[in-house]
Amino acid sequence: MLTASERHRLKKMAYDHKTPYQARQRATIVLLAARGRPNARIAMQTRLHMDTVRTWRGRFASGGLPALTDRRRSGRPASFTALQVAEVNALACQLPAETGTPLSRWSCPELAREVVARSIAGSISIATVRRWLKQDALKPWQYRSWIFVRDPAFRPKAARVLDLYARTFDGVPLGEGEYVISADEKTSIQARCRCHPTLAPGQARAMRVNHEYDRGGAVAYLAAYDVHRARVFGRCEPKTGIRPFMNLVTQVMTTEPYASARRVFWIVDNGSSHRGKKAIDRLTRAFPNAVMVHTPVHASWTNQIEIFFSIVQRKVVSPNDFTDLSEIRDRLRAFEDRYNATAQPFQWRFTTSDLDDLLARLDRHTHSVGWKNPPPVLAA
Repeated sequence: MLTASERHRLKKMAYDHKTPYQARQRATIVLLAARGRPNARIAMQTRLHMDTVRTWRGRFASGGLPALTDRRRSGRPASFTALQVAEVNALACQLPAETGTPLSRWSCPELAREVVARSIAGSISIATVRRWLKQDALKPWQYRSWIFVRDPAFRPKAARVLDLYARTFDGVPLGEGEYVISADEKTSIQARCRCHPTLAPGQARAMRVNHEYDRGGAVAYLAAYDVHRARVFGRCEPKTGIRPFMNLVTQVMTTEPYASARRVFWIVDNGSSHRGKKAIDRLTRAFPNAVMVHTPVHASWTNQIEIFFSIVQRKVVSPNDFTDLSEIRDRLRAFEDRYNATAQPFQWRFTTSDLDDLLARLDRHTHSVGWKNPPPVLAA
């Protein structure tokens, strides 16, 4: 006898195409039994053995719906102890150099070989090591590079740049006639003329670029990006330096609305073309309404022009196949026009509050590892 709830759930199991096949069979057996069908007829109708019908009918009679699931099985005895698993994971969390192994990083085959060599286990398969590492989300073959804060004035310099992105300077909102420019140089864009023509992509085939090429020289690409108007000004120069950078500044500052602007803030990194107080004075003498703002040392990620350069690298330069330098210049100029026609300002979400949280985490990390000489920005 079935209750209304049991009948509803059994019908859903039996007729839902998303239900696993075995569960549908078991639900069908119970539904047919509830209609008074004998085991032989149910077996004939479901094309199952009579013992199978008898088994699931009996389990439902004694345990209800939960009895239609598979019972827990003991399985094969464990081949490795929990201590062995922990020792393998601990080995994966050590640098190979610390253990005297002449490797830069671990791989699953190397770990399996080291486990046997250290007599942690008599034998172990690579698949077992891989499964254990996956369970604890360990990937010792991967690595990420990083750089620590070195600029003693990192916080005030970075905050000044981030405030400009938020239309604020020294605590005062920017007004009409004030603009923010992000500028930098992309050095050494080479003209690599492939020895064989590049083949266009096709069905199930990527674009094919010949590996061999002839060198046609290199050019430097200088660009200035209006942060809030999403407009790019660029130029190509034979090389980088003070004069090429000032040529870019002149190109921008002699056009409207920057020529008549009240203030134009130039955000630059600490490259040799615009480094230090001399660069600030040089810019101010040439254009009194221009204000140079430097990013912290080793913090070019705070300069939005780097985002534009990554776009240029992906969409214009790679794969590098140019017949000569003039083709590079023409394509970069054409891309600037194409970009300015549809560009929107970057959605910059990293604020001074996020900066303070980042520095606080770095400070906690510095004290947790017990460095004797922490960076000045964190020791203050």
